[in-house]
Amino acid sequence: MYPFLVLLAAILWGMTGTAQTFLDDGVSPIAVATVRSAIGGGLLLAMTILLRKFNFRKWSWKWTILAAASIALFQGLFFSSIRLTGVAIGTVATIGSAPVFSGVLEWILWKTRPTKVWGIATIMAILGCILLFVNNGEEAIHMGGIGLALCAGLSFALYTNISKKLMAQEEALPAVAMTFSICALFLLPFSISGGFSWLAVAHNLWTMLFMGIMCTSIAYLLFLNGLQKITSSTAVTLSLAEPLTAAILGVFLVGEYLSVTSWIGVVMLLGGIVVLTFGGRKKI
Repeated sequence: MYPFLVLLAAILWGMTGTAQTFLDDGVSPIAVATVRSAIGGGLLLAMTILLRKFNFRKWSWKWTILAAASIALFQGLFFSSIRLTGVAIGTVATIGSAPVFSGVLEWILWKTRPTKVWGIATIMAILGCILLFVNNGEEAIHMGGIGLALCAGLSFALYTNISKKLMAQEEALPAVAMTFSICALFLLPFSISGGFSWLAVAHNLWTMLFMGIMCTSIAYLLFLNGLQKITSSTAVTLSLAEPLTAAILGVFLVGEYLSVTSWIGVVMLLGGIVVLTFGGRKKI
């Protein structure tokens, strides 16, 4: 059950790219991340306060602030890498490196050695991710952008490992609420210069509400609930369903084209996810 919660979260994250196509051109990606975090975190924060699930004095502030900083850093680094490398290369470098970083961090920080099942599934999924984007026309490789993408992958791995600690002390609802509310505050100084007047346009507002509620509030609630019973490295590998979802939605909703090589990548990504979801129940 718990791996499926993470998979559902990744599927919702994968809808973000398609949703952004409904926004007006020229809207800053950092502004989108700020508003998305503010809506997602603010809505849950209001619910948390109403349900009295938040204790200011006893709250795990250290882990919450670290989680908020790491997810804010992830969004900033990822969007910056995309601008330098293009969507395909930036996505592959970020999403593909995150499971490796997570497995290493889990081993170093928590002394949890990755399993053979995780290793096989991760290799399959990363290769699938590379094949998925290899023929999309992005040829320029900006080494600085690759560096930013790798740092973004490390940041997401850090967020997952830190959230694992946070979830050992707090419930998922207030944890997501506080993390993303603080994340929005961290991102605000980098997005305020461009303004938020674009939210006055109806389709921009509805798109951001969808991204804030479905792709942030609900998605991260699912992710953190699933994270309670599976390892951080497993959760990050399962999150590779995000680019898979984005690619499939791009084909069927946006009219994008996938080559034969890309479809092989889709199959490998699915295979890696299936191996990790079902193979983790057995020892290799």
